[in-house]
Amino acid sequence: MTKKEEPPASQVPRAVRVASLLSEGEDLSGDDQGDEDEDDYAYEHVPNGDWHTSSLSSSLPSSLLTPELPPHPMDGLPVGPTPTPLVIKAGWLDKNPPQGSYIYQKRWVRLDANHLRYFDSNKDAYSKRFVPVACISRVAAIGDQKFEVITNNRTFAFRAESDAERKEWMQALQQAVAEQRARARVSSAYPLGVQGSEPHDHAGSLELRGFKNKLYVAVVGDKVELYKNLEEYRLGIGITFIDMSVGNVKEAADRRSFDLTTPYRIFSFSAESELEKEQWLEAMQGAIAEALSTSEVAERIWAMAPNRFCADCGAAQPDWASINLCVVICKRCAGEHRGLGAGISKVRSLKMDRKVWTETLIEALCAAVTTSDLAETQALLGCGAGVNCFSGDPKAPTPLALAEQAGQTLQMEFLRNNRTTEAPRLDSVRPLEKHYSVILPTVSHSSFVYKTASAGKLLQDRRAREEFSRRWCVLSDGVLSYYENERAVTPNGEIRASEIVCLAVPTPDTHGFEHTFEVYTEGERLYLFGLETAEQAREWIKCIAKAFVPPLAEDLLARDFERLGRLPYKAGLSLQRAQEGWFALTGSELYAVFPEGPCEEPLQLRKLQELSVQGDSENQVLVLVERRRTLYIQGERRLDFMGWLGAIQKAAASSGDTLSEQQLGDSDIPVIVYRCVDYITQYGLTSEGIYRKCGQTSKTLRLLESLRLDARSVRLKEGEQHVDDVSSALKRFLRDLPDGLFTRVQRLAWLEASEIEDEEEKVSRYRELLARLPPVNRATVKALISHLYCVQCFSDTNQMNTHNLAIVFGPTLFQTDGQDYKAGRVVEDLISHYVVVFSVDEEELRKQREEVTAIVKMRVAGTASGTQHAGDFICTVYLEEKKAEAEQHVKIPASMTAEELTLEILDRRNVGIREKDYWTCFEVNEREEAERPLHFAEKVLPILHGLGTDSYLVVKKHQSMEAMLLYLASHVGETKHGMMKFREDRSLLGLGLPTGGFHDRYFILNSSCLRLYKEVRSHRPEKEWPVRSLKVYLGVKKKLRPPTCWGFTVIHETEKHEKQQWYLCCETQMELREWLATFLFVQHDGLVWPSEPSRVSRAAPEVRLGSISLIPLRGSENEMRRSVAAFSADPLSLLRNV
Repeated sequence: MTKKEEPPASQVPRAVRVASLLSEGEDLSGDDQGDEDEDDYAYEHVPNGDWHTSSLSSSLPSSLLTPELPPHPMDGLPVGPTPTPLVIKAGWLDKNPPQGSYIYQKRWVRLDANHLRYFDSNKDAYSKRFVPVACISRVAAIGDQKFEVITNNRTFAFRAESDAERKEWMQALQQAVAEQRARARVSSAYPLGVQGSEPHDHAGSLELRGFKNKLYVAVVGDKVELYKNLEEYRLGIGITFIDMSVGNVKEAADRRSFDLTTPYRIFSFSAESELEKEQWLEAMQGAIAEALSTSEVAERIWAMAPNRFCADCGAAQPDWASINLCVVICKRCAGEHRGLGAGISKVRSLKMDRKVWTETLIEALCAAVTTSDLAETQALLGCGAGVNCFSGDPKAPTPLALAEQAGQTLQMEFLRNNRTTEAPRLDSVRPLEKHYSVILPTVSHSSFVYKTASAGKLLQDRRAREEFSRRWCVLSDGVLSYYENERAVTPNGEIRASEIVCLAVPTPDTHGFEHTFEVYTEGERLYLFGLETAEQAREWIKCIAKAFVPPLAEDLLARDFERLGRLPYKAGLSLQRAQEGWFALTGSELYAVFPEGPCEEPLQLRKLQELSVQGDSENQVLVLVERRRTLYIQGERRLDFMGWLGAIQKAAASSGDTLSEQQLGDSDIPVIVYRCVDYITQYGLTSEGIYRKCGQTSKTLRLLESLRLDARSVRLKEGEQHVDDVSSALKRFLRDLPDGLFTRVQRLAWLEASEIEDEEEKVSRYRELLARLPPVNRATVKALISHLYCVQCFSDTNQMNTHNLAIVFGPTLFQTDGQDYKAGRVVEDLISHYVVVFSVDEEELRKQREEVTAIVKMRVAGTASGTQHAGDFICTVYLEEKKAEAEQHVKIPASMTAEELTLEILDRRNVGIREKDYWTCFEVNEREEAERPLHFAEKVLPILHGLGTDSYLVVKKHQSMEAMLLYLASHVGETKHGMMKFREDRSLLGLGLPTGGFHDRYFILNSSCLRLYKEVRSHRPEKEWPVRSLKVYLGVKKKLRPPTCWGFTVIHETEKHEKQQWYLCCETQMELREWLATFLFVQHDGLVWPSEPSRVSRAAPEVRLGSISLIPLRGSENEMRRSVAAFSADPLSLLRNV
């Protein structure tokens, strides 16, 4: 083939690309110009013959061996068991892509002992291509300053700046290849051109977001390698590899997708199926564990020659062990041991389970192969000797006590690890009696059952009938075995009853089979079984329950439970240590049986005062508070705990539309009614036309939907919900009750009672009908009428007297069309005769009046300070600084945003806005010496309600906004990580950190949460906060002596409205700006600053009136103000004439 004539080097254009190959939107199909695809290209004129290693230069200048290199983004990060190879040479080279022989692209090239890689820039973390040194056959010079790196199948052409630099590169490459070949001969590695000796843990094709074609991905040890296709994987020439020591894997919203997150990039993969996704997740999590593991323990144990091979299959360098059998095993055999159950073999990793490996345990494992007395003890246990048997010596009654008395530490360690080991079966016909603390009854059952593959997480999706396999299942001698068919001898798998922790019964038709049940085990596995008929399912559920539930809790078996099992708990006065109790969930009742004490009454889950989850993701605690008792259920095993949590939350929620199916309070009042009544009592008693005015339909329906779903978790906040929206939600809820508040059966009797002329007789009839109502209806009627009685006490202000309230609530409560006047008369009578009809004594009435009086006084005080609730609020806002001549008094409607407030202040002072003026409204806290820039779309009214006496609002220029916007424009991704100085508030004990000063901590901020790690190498965060619940204030109190002047204060408000506070300091001002910019970016979905300032006029809200005529609203605005002022002087005046 004739070689093309090349133009001079000076005429060759350079295409310099800044974006990485792995940046969003990049394509590997070869369509983009400048892409690095070499699929259809080869240097045909270059022979790919081998070369002689003797011709390689064996000596290099010292400058080539230890060059002065700029730091790489991956340098300095935590490294796993695979050491980071030393960079031999790095620098800029021009690379010739396959699209044309005259187009060169500048690339940053790095050579180490294992790979030749090139990047778009010296700051990129991930390469565009990597070529294993083992694949390189030779390096040749071609023309001026050019050289080629030739593999058995591919050729890569580079151009240096000078002949001297080319020579240095060629010598470095040649020496690296020679050393690689020498190592290969010593270790009997694979031939050149074939991938290294380390096999992959998992490999296959995956879709990567931003790429047209699928990539071939391989999980190898502690790395994830990306290849264009299977052919390149076999050649060993890939795109890049990801060090999993800085990686984290999590599921995405799509069922088939998952994200691999690193500090530099988020890789979003999609698999072919959900099952395949689970396999990838497991493989990558294993790579993370491998990356964060250490070989120190393994190397000490391998020092003994017999420990260098698996005790079962003989595989070399086994990295797992059975600590009770004192044998070392490989990864594959560890899976078999784990399947035997913890009662037979306790499997631990030599590299990952660091806390397990005490000095004594390591010595015991090493001594087990050489020490005769330890081997004799093993033999005795293997023959069925009991670890806790009586030794014959009262002073040392057990073998463990004897070993302790003799000072035999290795024997003690071995015996401790075998305390719970089950005795082996010596006779297959007559099984040995098991040494349970309580002997369980023998249960036997067998039949064909349909089964799915076991899962390591909850089954969120429906399992189709095709996913079930027909198996012959046998329950005998405390073991549930499943076989391929009834004639099979060897079971496909077993589940020991002693390992079952939970039995759950999903509702019919949850999966492909109408009747199913789930079995959870101690090994964090979930087994799903299906049957054709309800009778078969009930029989299996009954037998399995009998097999694993002890006689102590056998009363639970009589319940028609949805979930049954054991959980660690704390209750009563025994909060020092957790105990194990047995629980059964039946409908909305949770039955509990504790080891000590009488059988407890069931918890009425719909009547709970509190249902919350506390603690971090690793140590969660479910808190159930009902009247005078509190129960703490601990999440020791995450899988079954999450199942219990979801089932209890569902049972505690409303299950229907009737009153009795709602979440109830102590007095049998639905929580939804209590929430609305309480909110209106606090914020709407003096609101004009309350219950007469309608709220916005969309907001009302949205609020009602959330209340019906879980009213206990809904917190109505002033500023977020308008009183008219809440009142409309309450009216709609009462009107939509299927049976009505007064029930269909008694509705006519109530209406007829309103026509009785004698008042005393009519009241007596009302009392009689009230007593006939169901308990929940009766309690709700009393609560509602009590509330309306308070509302009409303020009729001079709210214009809602008894008659007006009756007109509104009559048709609502009796579900009429408004034509029957008798419905309104019943409500009016009940309000007028509230004290007599509901037998309200003087003490109850006094408490009610005191409560209402206190609420109104608080609202009046809010009016005086400029933060009143009704209508618009008047507050003081300062321009640029807090001084008398800079203050402005502004009316704040509920819809006003921080941007609108800023523009209004600037308009009042005639301040012009230039192009790069970033005027912002700040919340300033003088006590904390900190300020928070409000987001432009943030509502101002809720902020005013939370301001203390030492806080105020000020409008001024945001000096850092331009730098923050420039940073966000150049920053790729939504994450930020780095070290900061950290200090928690002295009043908080959440993290267990010393509070005397600031400490170095590693932080990672992403779109969902802020995580705190003790150090960069830490795998699990010490603390995690949801990012949208955080408020970030610039500045740290001086009395805390912050180490730098670039600090900020973070406040987190919990669901219980408890505030937690932390202080963080950065090293530079730019670093502080980057953190603040990222916070704003993730909290507000990327909208940090408005594209154009809004000039929206704020019109007064339209007052909507209903269709039924009322007594006219009286009085002008001035008269209304005088009425409020009169009430301020004497709040009880409105109640005296009642």
